[in-house]
Parts: sequence; structure tokens; C-alpha cells
Amino acid sequence: MTPCGLTSGAALIASGTGEQQATFLAGLTDREVRALPYLFDFWALPHQLPPGGDWRSWVILGGRGAGKTRAGAEWVRSMVEGPVPRAKGRARRVGIIAETYDQAREVMVFGDSGIMACAPADRKPHWIAGRKALVWPNGAEALLYSAFDPEALRGPQFDAVWADELAKWKQGQKTWDMVQFCLRLGEDPRACITTTPRNVPVLRDMLERDSTVTTHATTYDNAANLAPGFLEEVRRRFGGTRKGRQELDGVLLTDAPGALWTEAILTEALVTTVPDLDRIVVAVDPPTTGHRGSDACGIVVAGVVMQGPPQAWRAFVLEDATVQAASPLDWATAAVAALRRHGGDRLVAEVNQGGDMVEAIVRQVDPLVPYRKVTATRGKVARAEPVAALYEQGRVCHVHGLAALEDQMSLMTTSGFAGTGSPDRVDALVWALHDLMIAPAQGWQAPRVRRL
Repeated sequence: MTPCGLTSGAALIASGTGEQQATFLAGLTDREVRALPYLFDFWALPHQLPPGGDWRSWVILGGRGAGKTRAGAEWVRSMVEGPVPRAKGRARRVGIIAETYDQAREVMVFGDSGIMACAPADRKPHWIAGRKALVWPNGAEALLYSAFDPEALRGPQFDAVWADELAKWKQGQKTWDMVQFCLRLGEDPRACITTTPRNVPVLRDMLERDSTVTTHATTYDNAANLAPGFLEEVRRRFGGTRKGRQELDGVLLTDAPGALWTEAILTEALVTTVPDLDRIVVAVDPPTTGHRGSDACGIVVAGVVMQGPPQAWRAFVLEDATVQAASPLDWATAAVAALRRHGGDRLVAEVNQGGDMVEAIVRQVDPLVPYRKVTATRGKVARAEPVAALYEQGRVCHVHGLAALEDQMSLMTTSGFAGTGSPDRVDALVWALHDLMIAPAQGWQAPRVRRL
């Protein structure tokens, strides 16, 4: 990897001394200096350059601000421009498609990283508002379309298409199907798709095709071109969350078939503030054995607000303190530390594997720790389903920083755990919420009203 993710030419200059950089620039003619900002192959980050080989669709997956729009605009330039301003390029008819027409115009054409901003003066296209079209000096044309109107794509034909934020399109599959009929000009019609990933069928299907190639980048890969305040704010709000993995890391998060917790449910559960809690527990799912090769020890901290009847109670998952412990004493120490850190009322531990030994290990760390043992009499799915129902009812909230737990939750299905190893974090979560919400609700009685 070259410094800062730059390609070789820019990286070589960027890593040189001030004297070397000055010597390089002094050796350029005035014409070359003026042309340098427009040589995108020289400045581009690796994910902004199209892969080689025979492909039909190039999908650029990236977080917010990762440079996807600039890459799409520069790709259009590379397709329509020839070696001199009026020479023909590879493409003569281009489709530019966004979720709405306004987004296509304001972002893809006139945006800070759009086509007009990237084009040198002698190759800058002319905008014809009445036609919703760009016309280049060499005669190449691009027409703008909205994904809200797939029928408008019945008839046009292209040799290149740039589609932006395809994963957001409300009629994504229908619109993209129409695009396929339009890509029929020239010897090698191609499409560039720039999008933040979302778990939608049109994107999943596209990524599975042999004719699709991908590049990927996170928001942080383009940090040099982003405001520090923006990066600080998105880190604070979304760092360590599944939403952050999607919107910042550009990772496509998919739901396992029959998932008890879907991406939509987990996103809806996210909160930024936690009220005063009536009870806090730390739940522990000890590993079967206690050495470095064992499964992790699931440790989850959660609290509850118990105002009104049980259906009004709300739980808050506060921390995933899961550890890969080298010995039983290590996980017991971590669990007690989490209890103290949050001012917890009780430590709840599953004892199916360790029996009374689990309590004995915990009391080696703190002899007076409030402790309750629980025994699993049903399978993991049966235990998890009532807890998943609480999420569906909007009665469980998550603070930031639970991405590893949420990843494991998304793999818990009606048929079992779809991941590898043991769902240790999910087991601990289930025990915590059972102790806070389900068990107390079973014995709850409405307060009697005294009549005078």
C-alpha cells in the first residue's frame, strides 16, 4: 500500500522532501502544471480507479464521504473524453441515474465532486436544462434520469451508465432491469455504480454476478478531503455500531434467513441517551473450558426502567464486556469489574457447564457479590425468541459500541446460530434481559386501589 492510499505517482511526490517536490514542479511546463489537477489516474485513491479485465458493472462500495461521487464523475470523463477536446471517446451516449432527478443534477452534475467540477475548461460539457442533458465538445451526450420513474428508461439506449446510491432506490430492481435493456450501444457497454451498501435484493444480486467487479473504501480512507469536525461527529455518533459499519465502513450487512434480529430491528434499537435505571445486571455465559483456546466468555451489562405495567418497561443494553479469557479467574474478574463499573445490582451466571464451580470462581474475586445462578432447560433458540419479541415491540434499546454483539445477534435464526463457534454474547444478552424483563413480568401484579 502506498502512503495515504495514493497511487504510485502522487504517493512518490507526496513522500518526497520539499526540495524534491519543488524540483518536480519546476520541471513541468506551464501547460503540464495546468493539466496536473485533471489527471485523475495520478491523484486517485485505489478504490476510485476501475479494475482491469472484462466486466459489465463496476460497483464502488463505500462509506459516506469515501470519494464515490468523484470516482463516478471521473469515470464518466474517462469514457466520453478523447485524447484532445474534440476527439471521440469510448462512450457517446451516457445515462446518469440517481434516486431523484434533483439529486442527479445537484450531486452528480453540479456537485462539488460532480462532472462539471472535475472537467477541464476545454472539455467541460454544456448543460441544457430543457433536455436534462450534458453535451461535450466532442458531441458525446449524457441524459439525466430519476429512479422513481423507471418507465422513462423505456426507449433510451446507452454505451455507459453512472448510477448513484442504487441501494437507496425505492424501485431499485425495476429501474435497474430497465437500465439493462438500455445498455446496448457500442462494443463494450458498461456501468459504474456508486453506493453506500444496504441490504437490498438489487445490490445483493448485482454483487453475485460474474460480470460485476467491486472496489471498496471506508469514510476514513478519504479523511484528507473531509472536515475534521465531520469525522469527529460521525465517530461519536456511529462508531462501534452496525449502522457505522454500513454508513462509515461501507460494509454490506445482510440478514441471515430466519434471523431473530434483523438489521432494521437493530438499527431501530439504537439510542444516544439512557435514563435513570431502576435495576442493572451483569449476565455471564461462561465457556465450557477455561483456557486460551476456549470460546469467549459472554458478558453483557443491561438495565431496565420499570415504570408502570410490564408492557411499559424498557431495557437498555449498556455494554458488551465479553472477554477471551485465559483462565476462569480472568472472566470472573472481568464480570465483577463490569458490575462495579456500572453499579450493578446483581451478577447472573449460567451454570450448565460449571455448576457450583461458577459461583466459587466468582466469589474468589468478590466474596460478597450479589449473585444468581440460572440453568438452561431449553435450547438457545427457544430462550432467545421471547427476548427477540421484546425488540420487535420496541422495548429494548442499545447504546453505541455494541457492534460485535449485534453481529452475533444478526446470525441467530429460528433454525439455530448461523455463525461459527458459540453465540456467547447472545446467550449473555438473553440471560440479562430475562432477569430484567421476562422473569419479573411473570410474577407482576397490578397495585391494588384502596377505596375509601
